[in-house]
Amino acid sequence: MASSGVDRPFGLLAELTYGCPLHCPYCSNPVELASYRDELTTVEWQRVLAQARELGVLQLHLSGGEPLLRRDLAEIIRTAVELGLYTNLITSASGLTPRRAEELRAAGLDHVQISIQADEPALNDRIAGTPSFERKVAAARLVKELGWPLTLNVVLHRHNLDRIAGILALAEDLGADRIELANTQYYGWALRNRGALLPSRAQVERAEVVVRAARERLAGRMEIIYVLPDYHGRYPKPCMGGWGRRQLTVIPSGDVLPCPAAHTLPLPRANVRDHPLAWIWERSPAFQRFRGTDWMPEPCRSCERRELDFGGCRCQAFLLTGDAARTDPVCHLSPDHGIVADAVRAADDGPGPRDAPMSPRRPHATGRVGARA
Repeated sequence: MASSGVDRPFGLLAELTYGCPLHCPYCSNPVELASYRDELTTVEWQRVLAQARELGVLQLHLSGGEPLLRRDLAEIIRTAVELGLYTNLITSASGLTPRRAEELRAAGLDHVQISIQADEPALNDRIAGTPSFERKVAAARLVKELGWPLTLNVVLHRHNLDRIAGILALAEDLGADRIELANTQYYGWALRNRGALLPSRAQVERAEVVVRAARERLAGRMEIIYVLPDYHGRYPKPCMGGWGRRQLTVIPSGDVLPCPAAHTLPLPRANVRDHPLAWIWERSPAFQRFRGTDWMPEPCRSCERRELDFGGCRCQAFLLTGDAARTDPVCHLSPDHGIVADAVRAADDGPGPRDAPMSPRRPHATGRVGARA
């Protein structure tokens, strides 16, 4: 336990930049990016990592946007390794050339996680908004050649869920050690595109059958993580294992969040340029607001699951109801569950996967990418 009596964080998600060469319509980065261009410098990130390690963090997940756009990525990784942090690079693989990969390996990078949009090149590139499939496959093979553990990450939605068998076959062919099949979370661009992305119930049921069979067949060879879609469940998922309990996120501008989507919430901001990370974790209003169970309304307050799902996702509650303290409407016990039920009915009655139009994520011109001071 930390000195204040709250749990210590286990993992830090460092969103190094919101710049990205892809235009995925489900991106959870902020829709308006102008406020995030003054990125933390190399020295500032090094200070954040030192404070995170002192706070108890053991795992560092380097993400974005596209973290490879940071010219100082190897230097940031080297600092993390020297501090004793396990480092995981979460990347679209655009820019992961043999030379760059060797640089990151020399810095001590422990693990690489590559996003794949689909197993079909044309569909992958249509979802990504740019030709990228061949580069992703080449990068995945390079990762294995260099001896790194390889995780593939696939965000699932209406356009690729019926391709899940092919996606798993691709992962097997690439020698992936792990694959994360995560159904879309409807924040940011994904919420704007929900009508085009939300799968039908029939799609979800078919996908679950395929995943179960693959888990049996590949047991001991490839770990398959399948994150069920929120909108099709009876109960919500716990927000990051509980608000401010295990994880924290530092975004490019230095704001610290209890979860990657919390920039959407009307909470007081806490920034590493103004406060030490320990103070933010232990005492800031943003981290205190939904920690524990005392804040809960009914029906959460009386629910036997209150310390299992912690009322669900605060960002989802806010985006769907306008009140971050409401029960997550995903829960079938929520008084607002009709919002989600209506969306699922619309998905069941909606157009086929190939017919649903999507609005791509707009490109972001970054500010001081990789600046040292």
